[in-house]
Amino acid sequence: MAGRTVLVLGGGVGGLVAANELRRRLDPRDRVVLVEREARHLFQPSLLWLMVGRRRREQIERPLRSLLARGVELIEAEVRAIDPQTQQVETAAGVLSADALVVALGAELAPDAVAGYRDAALNFFSHEGAAACARALESFRGGRVVVAVSALPYKCPAAPYEAALLLDDELRRRGLREASQIDLFTPEPQPMPVAGPAMGAAVVGLLEAKGIHFHPQSPIERFDPATAELVLADGTRAGYDLLAAVPPHRAPAVLRDSGLANEAGWIPVERSTLQTAHERVYAVGDVTTITLTNGKPLPKAGVFAHAQALVVAREIAASFAGRPAPAGFDGIGFCWVEAGAGRAAFAVGDFYAEPEPALSLRRPGRLWHTGKVLFERSWIGSPLERRIGRAGLIAGGRLAGFRVEL
Repeated sequence: MAGRTVLVLGGGVGGLVAANELRRRLDPRDRVVLVEREARHLFQPSLLWLMVGRRRREQIERPLRSLLARGVELIEAEVRAIDPQTQQVETAAGVLSADALVVALGAELAPDAVAGYRDAALNFFSHEGAAACARALESFRGGRVVVAVSALPYKCPAAPYEAALLLDDELRRRGLREASQIDLFTPEPQPMPVAGPAMGAAVVGLLEAKGIHFHPQSPIERFDPATAELVLADGTRAGYDLLAAVPPHRAPAVLRDSGLANEAGWIPVERSTLQTAHERVYAVGDVTTITLTNGKPLPKAGVFAHAQALVVAREIAASFAGRPAPAGFDGIGFCWVEAGAGRAAFAVGDFYAEPEPALSLRRPGRLWHTGKVLFERSWIGSPLERRIGRAGLIAGGRLAGFRVEL
């Protein structure tokens, strides 16, 4: 039976991949409709390069429509309500009905959730904040640079550590490193704690090699822009001359009344199929919550959103065709850790391994940095650059010992 409709809510990594894979696999008479309020897609991993002046905003954005496969319908509208029982969605453009629903609305930034954050910090998780950080570096003449994690959870677990390493590299390039101190404060007990103590120790080693002071288990109570200090939960104050901070994150408000989310606002899903508690209603990416065997949540990262979206698209296509379900999401993930000076480390592993995730970190090198550039190009480059980037990533995956699927 053709002529069915799949609604994909959200045009980030998960939504884009899901919509394009659905269009490729479904009957041409079936509709694939993507609902997204933003007309342009921002490639968020490149914000770290933007914050140190190595990208411009126009280099890391593309019209969303240009990234969609032919035949995917785009509705530029805000999602206002979701009814998973009837699979109806209220948007600013009207009410939409679906035969299957994919929720990929991501995590929202909530700068007002920690007192003083908005006025004190450079928010390098937004293009405005990352660009402001680049401008601040142009007039910076030395002092104390602080990178801080304001609250948990947050997307892209490596981001604050990459930010500190890239800021170190930029200060060295400008001849200001000896006149500067870099500190990193986080409520986490170690970098990327879900990945285990060995991974955390490896990242700490990268920081220490650059003289970056690491302050774990340092939850922030508030920021004080009047005195240029952050105030920790134990009352300790730490001053700064330049502050780049991860903002608080929260689930989209539309989920709270949808019946899909838990008390924290995130959507619990079956860890293999990504199905919610409702039939033919799926969720992928940062909006989901998956508890690992060790009791910790699967990190919020684009690589997981990408892999989950492929699984869900194939699940829906198989369901429509009456075929057996394909292989599910396997918890395999990877990420780059930019180390500066044209080098990056590379982490890869199995987050579904028991009793703990099994990961390894490849030492920093130019090859891995090239891999991250190829990854960027595979998303937002010219058509030729996308093809080259994808081919390079697949070859790099083989070199690293795992399969890259794009």
